Amino acid sequence: MRAVVWEKPGQVAVTEAPDPVPAPGQLVVQVAVCGICGTDVHIADGEFPPTPYPIIPGHEFSGRVVAVGDQAPGGWREGERVAVDPSLYCGHCPACRAGRGNLCANWNAIGDTVDGAFAQYVAVPAVNAYRIPESVSDAQGALIEPLSCAVHGLRRLGDVLGQDVLLMGAGTMGLLLQQLLIRAGARSVTAVDRKSSRLDAARAVGAAATAGDVSELDGRTFAVAVDATGVPAAIEAAFGALDRGGRLLIFGVTSGDAAVSLSPFRIYNDEIAVLGSMAVLNSFGAAADLMASGAIDTAPLLGSPFTLDQFPDALGNVRAGEGIKVQVAP
Repeated sequence: MRAVVWEKPGQVAVTEAPDPVPAPGQLVVQVAVCGICGTDVHIADGEFPPTPYPIIPGHEFSGRVVAVGDQAPGGWREGERVAVDPSLYCGHCPACRAGRGNLCANWNAIGDTVDGAFAQYVAVPAVNAYRIPESVSDAQGALIEPLSCAVHGLRRLGDVLGQDVLLMGAGTMGLLLQQLLIRAGARSVTAVDRKSSRLDAARAVGAAATAGDVSELDGRTFAVAVDATGVPAAIEAAFGALDRGGRLLIFGVTSGDAAVSLSPFRIYNDEIAVLGSMAVLNSFGAAADLMASGAIDTAPLLGSPFTLDQFPDALGNVRAGEGIKVQVAP
């Protein structure tokens, strides 16, 4: 099969790789579409410590089952369409036993630590696969994984009913979070992003107001702030725009050595809650249901996918901030 292989950080090849064979309990999926995530950029640059090299990346994907391994649960048949939760938890560490598998001490993930879906075929645990209806396109199916991260983020954040929300970043994750915030009853969402095209998309999916920088908001404050950028300055600006008693969700991924300056006195005196959200936790099925129901407007997020051989160009588009969700069709 053809596949993208990171030989080592900074060295990518689109080359031939062995076809996967399903182990017991596994499916082999013919990949239809796979999205490029910020994590893929970190893997490309050697900034994601769990990743071994060489590796086939790609963890946001949809496709069709082409082989079913022995003892694969779920009654799968060849030809069924799927989206796949890439999470691989050990099931026996303290976090897993506490029901917090996304914090697994032995965490792994398809495309992050084992071969993934920037390839024609990928082997996956059958228990991680979710059927998708024909009403969900391949590109939408590949958006279910990032949507599942957003679902977990909203669960971490809690009740937003009737509250005004500041959203930092109107890329893929910001726009998905924005739609979930509105669906959860937020009174308003104000989106901040430096790219005007992304602010156009934010308005298209319901932002009450937009700005290129927090400084343009004339000192307005918010009950809730969500950072979907991973940029320390944006996190600090979001914190500064909170009302007393406010909540800050840090959703965007920073580099491991990044730091922010937040006033501990203000956290104490104003009872500010600072929360994190890491990946997926029992949220993939809910995200698949939301996508199938038509609850998520995907049109402003999606463009034409790149081919597998165009992967370097697709990655370059992500680095340049071109488009919103960049996808590859192997």
